[in-house]
Amino acid sequence: MRPTASPIRVTLNESDCRTLRPPHRCVPCPARRSAVALLILVLAMLTLDAPAFATGAQHAIAMHGSPKMPAGFSAMPYVNPDAPRGGRLTLGVAGTFDTVNPLVVRGLPLPNVRGYAIEGLMARGYDEPFTLYGLLAETVETDDDRTYVTFNLNPRARFSDGKPVTPEDVIFTWELLRDKGRPNYRTYYAKVARAQIVGPHSVRFDLSGNNDRELPLILGLMPVLPKHATDPAHFEETTFTPLVASGPYLIKSVDPGRSATFVRNPDYWGADLPINRGLWNFDEIRLDFYRDENALFEAFKKGLYDVRVENDVTRWQTGYDTPALKAGRLVKESFKNGTPVGMNGLVFNTRRAIFADIRVREALASLFDFEWVNKNFFFGLQKRTASYFEGSDLSSIGRPADDRERKWLAAYPDAVREDVLEGRYLPSQSDGSGRDREVLKKALTLLSAAGYDLDGTVLRSRTTKEPLTFEILVSTRDQERIALAYARDLKRAGIKATVRNVDAVQFDRRRLTYDYDMIPYRWDQSLSPGNEQSFYWGSASADVDGTRNYMGAKNKAIDAMIAHLLTARDRDTFESAVRALDRVLISGFYVVPLFHLPDQWVARWTHVDHPAVTPLFGFLPEAWWRKRGT
Repeated sequence: MRPTASPIRVTLNESDCRTLRPPHRCVPCPARRSAVALLILVLAMLTLDAPAFATGAQHAIAMHGSPKMPAGFSAMPYVNPDAPRGGRLTLGVAGTFDTVNPLVVRGLPLPNVRGYAIEGLMARGYDEPFTLYGLLAETVETDDDRTYVTFNLNPRARFSDGKPVTPEDVIFTWELLRDKGRPNYRTYYAKVARAQIVGPHSVRFDLSGNNDRELPLILGLMPVLPKHATDPAHFEETTFTPLVASGPYLIKSVDPGRSATFVRNPDYWGADLPINRGLWNFDEIRLDFYRDENALFEAFKKGLYDVRVENDVTRWQTGYDTPALKAGRLVKESFKNGTPVGMNGLVFNTRRAIFADIRVREALASLFDFEWVNKNFFFGLQKRTASYFEGSDLSSIGRPADDRERKWLAAYPDAVREDVLEGRYLPSQSDGSGRDREVLKKALTLLSAAGYDLDGTVLRSRTTKEPLTFEILVSTRDQERIALAYARDLKRAGIKATVRNVDAVQFDRRRLTYDYDMIPYRWDQSLSPGNEQSFYWGSASADVDGTRNYMGAKNKAIDAMIAHLLTARDRDTFESAVRALDRVLISGFYVVPLFHLPDQWVARWTHVDHPAVTPLFGFLPEAWWRKRGT
């Protein structure tokens, strides 16, 4: 960061300020005229640094539209502001950890340090797609084009050692994470052109030239560390010495790789902030680590920890049938979640000639017998994934394209199928028998149009006579089971799919260099997709190793829809752009869509409880509490 001059400040009283705002047209006295003239001169000197259309200090900032909660709100609607405080929450974790610093690449970090102990300038509202409310920063300022952002710190903000949080700490942390933090920090924080202190409690980041409307919010989530207590020289090393921070908890004890305990900071400066009311209700939170999922599950049934998220259908269906469940001391609950589940599928590598023809991809995708797999493997509890933004308002499934979408897509007339445009598309459905002749007939018709014919029991190219065969690369037993079921479906069409199970290291190496025919993958999504979409399926990422464009998509319509979502100013336009992107991706048949769980499944011992309202993001453990007397 290059040196900057100290800002010049002019103070006017309230009546002076009013003379500068239309429609007031009163003539100020000579003293006021002098002050106004001086202010105008200063503003002229700072023209390059002061974008137009500044919004003024706001209590919150939304990616699109306005924040849901007004200034002066008392608590979020998804918490119990009168929740009892006290007691311990014990959580179980599969795996291990070897550092308590989650902000750097090196090591396996202790979970929840970011949030429990280290907090950011602002905090998410969990009932909105992407809105931040004041935390360390009491207010935020930006302009309509988001060429800068200013954070005004709460004068009461303190680190756990009692020292105030200062603008110097904010700039120190920004520089530290930009140079030595995790890759996501380095990537985003490097976009800042300049950072400067503009007041005793204010920091301004110059974002000009980036055209990244998300960046002010990304910076709003930035953790803040104390300059006086953080050693940059050893910051990237693994450590079991807790960082000094400003959050609601302190790390009380660490048993490396086995357990860690957070304890409430009795002097936490932000306990009464509206964004925190109803949160952080336990006096102590303990994390116990287990070697594998089976040991973790058995420990839960013994009551060794309090809350468990379940993703295994068989366990959810039969594994919790215990005396404690029948007695009501243990309960199973489902929570609705409005965030996208993302696309979970078997990915066609279109860089390979066998998958270059969209008719081949459509035919092969249609042959996956989800209904048979769901009935025989998952008790019928899974749901078919159809959209890349499945389960959210961003999904195009069941929604006809609106006028904006149609206008954008008209420039790419072959990019979206008619049934996808009209919202009628769904993945192929079978009768669940594993031998649906109608599905097979339609697939063979598509394959014939693409130049393939059955030669006895083998599907061959009409021109080269080569059989249609490929490899499905997997790395877990669960993936292998699904791949083998799919290979059985393909065999009925004369297609040979070989399933190869490799170790995780080899799988990742081949995945990152696109050395495969087909792999399983799930793209996680948020309610505010942004620049990462180009990394997922933009044309520029198709031939660059290490991106997530695993299908190798090179589609001008995809690139154009990503551009529309990145430049959207309001939520309606943004949602239209994302749905248009979804339609192009669906129409490209880049994956064999698989399945997802219908809800969030959570089991808990009844001595802990939660609010009656579930936010848009699903269940929120930070808002839970321990019942009195337990």
